[in-house]
Amino acid sequence: MPTREDIVLLASYNASMNQQVYSAAATLPKEALAADRGAFFGSILGTLNHIVAGDTIWLRRFAAHPSGFASLAAVLDMPAPASLAHIHSEDLASLTAHRARLDAIITALAAEISESDLGLQVCYRNARGDRRTYFGPLLLHFFNHQTHHRGQVSTLLSQAGVDVGVTDLLAWIP
Repeated sequence: MPTREDIVLLASYNASMNQQVYSAAATLPKEALAADRGAFFGSILGTLNHIVAGDTIWLRRFAAHPSGFASLAAVLDMPAPASLAHIHSEDLASLTAHRARLDAIITALAAEISESDLGLQVCYRNARGDRRTYFGPLLLHFFNHQTHHRGQVSTLLSQAGVDVGVTDLLAWIP
């Protein structure tokens, strides 16, 4: 089970890495961002949209937590993605702004979580109908999913000649 401090660290790392990756992506022309590079979600932009879709889906699920986190109220006003391949925006600037809003919500959520919240259940069914429950492990998956796909984006950017810089979590550990 993660600790509250683990979640705060992962939220900080997440926000910093997203800024780093989006800044690196902004150095490429739109055509390069949209080019199909054979990744799971095609392009750099497609993969960044996937992370936004996944985050939005998870945050909406987390809003059902019995603690009723105030930080998640804003995400319930956002449209629910139709799928994990949902395209929020074809424009990097507007996607960057939306990403920053999500990261602010995630950072606020991390600050709001207590140790006891991590052991409580958040019940939902995934796309296959499987039931999932415990909040702490779900948060770990949430952050792991982001890291996994940001790693793909980092590879795609590197293949396009853009250096993302240091991506190791170790750089964020006090």
